[in-house]
Amino acid sequence: MPQLRLALNQIDSTVGDLSGNAESVLHWTRHSVEQGAHLVAFPEMMLTGYPVEDLALRASFVEASRAALRGLAERLAAEGFGAVPVILGYLDRAEHAQERFGQPAGAPQNAAAVLHGGEVVLTFAKHHLPNYGVFDEFRYFVPGDTLPVIRVHGVDVALAICEDLWQEGGRVPAARTAGAGLLVSVNASPYERAKDDTRLELVRKRAQEAGCTTAYLAMIGGQDELVFDGDSIVVDRDGGVIARAPQFEEGCVVLDLELPAAGPAPSGTVDDGLRIEHVTLSADPLEAYEPEVTGSEAPRLEDEEEVYTALVVGLRAYAAKNGFRSVLIGLSGGIDSALTAAIACDAVGAGNVYGVSMPSRYSSGHSREDAAELARRTGLNFRTVPIGPMFDSYMESLGLTGLAEENLQARLRGTMLMALSNQEGHIVLAPGNKSELATGYSTLYGDSVGAYGPIKDVYKTTVFKLAKWRNKAAGERGHTPPIPESSITKPPSAELRPEQADSDSLPDYDVLDKVLELYVDRDRGRAEIIAQGFDPGLVTRVLGMTDTAEYKRRQYPPGTKISPKGFGKDRRLPVTNRWRETG
Repeated sequence: MPQLRLALNQIDSTVGDLSGNAESVLHWTRHSVEQGAHLVAFPEMMLTGYPVEDLALRASFVEASRAALRGLAERLAAEGFGAVPVILGYLDRAEHAQERFGQPAGAPQNAAAVLHGGEVVLTFAKHHLPNYGVFDEFRYFVPGDTLPVIRVHGVDVALAICEDLWQEGGRVPAARTAGAGLLVSVNASPYERAKDDTRLELVRKRAQEAGCTTAYLAMIGGQDELVFDGDSIVVDRDGGVIARAPQFEEGCVVLDLELPAAGPAPSGTVDDGLRIEHVTLSADPLEAYEPEVTGSEAPRLEDEEEVYTALVVGLRAYAAKNGFRSVLIGLSGGIDSALTAAIACDAVGAGNVYGVSMPSRYSSGHSREDAAELARRTGLNFRTVPIGPMFDSYMESLGLTGLAEENLQARLRGTMLMALSNQEGHIVLAPGNKSELATGYSTLYGDSVGAYGPIKDVYKTTVFKLAKWRNKAAGERGHTPPIPESSITKPPSAELRPEQADSDSLPDYDVLDKVLELYVDRDRGRAEIIAQGFDPGLVTRVLGMTDTAEYKRRQYPPGTKISPKGFGKDRRLPVTNRWRETG
């Protein structure tokens, strides 16, 4: 059987950085060729970054992407890599699309190309366009209608882009019809908790449907609220795993494959009306050689480690790609700010993390001590600035009481953080969790201020699990656990009035988060949730709080998405809305 050494480059890209992304392709192609690769692949929309959102509708950006692709093909050849085919994603446009109502202006396409011999020898666009969750690809792109196949050293390689594997039909069964020996899918599939298990089963199933070895190449890194976890997979035609890349790690997966010899060049129209576009790059098989790289399967991360790593990668990418070097956090001594600080230290380094304790008359002594202890354990920069004098001045002028008095403290802290951010150049991190955001248990322009919310999509019960995991992991490595034990064990409290506890305003988090997960993440209605055994009065209360807090969530900063439905692009409800599940 013909042999082929495949290089899958599981790397990051930055939206809009055409020159920087091209340099990454050049660098990793050089690495792949040095490893003896015969075919090199990069992720979906590698050249432009993903997702480009409304940049796709800007003709100047589309043309810049096309020009960058041609320039990259020339550079690869000039560097001596022209003989090796390189597959990568970019932004293109349909040349002959008919203008019609409802089609994106300019007919842009989520496309990929094969570069060889200094030229763009083949281009194709994603056939299946996702339009659910965070995806709006019907808004931005027109679909492709071909089955691209390249012949490389006597092997026919069919090509696909991300959703082409996730949906039934299309290029997967077409690859079987065309007699392909290898199916390569380039992807930018965002991370979700436990998605790696779903992904593996998907790739196995599609390989069996395609009847050939299947390589699923994924992106890593972060873009705004999205995180990409890599986890590239190669399976044989029966679904057996040949190789699996690590999660959240940049790198190149190189492996030798024995694949069926290509027959007569396929042509015509196949499944889903796809027109086969076949290009022969090298017809003759390589001389037989002893395989050097047979592939390996990287160990999987345990659940808490996987989620925590996603949060670190998301914050690190947001800061680095937006040119921020340091972050600022209000440290209350509570679990949320403590976990946020630990994530920040791991993401940007403790020396670039600045914590501020802002005690009021209601701040307990142990909370102040916990904030200082966190700073000692992590080595982050720490200062204390009491808000008492400012609070007293406001109260003397306004005479506030009750909730207005409580919220004033949070807003003073928010004002102080933003003032320090302006003065010193740090970005502020908002420490709110998903349970608080769901129920509106946060103060606008107070604890909601910031440029990024690292735990925005993390329910409170998971906050505790992640804090315990992080401390345990530190201990196992011989390091000091970053989060003080008392921050984990003490009852949660906003400490805005005497003896205040979260339980005064919210149900027990173990129950609350289960109800919220059904309502927010799964879109279950009141009756369905009650039918699962929850108290009707509690369900009515929680759903009512969630519905009325939509205006607050709209004003919260972006944050790393880890669930199937995070607040933001995933869950879009009108602010002005009189429909209530509670009647």
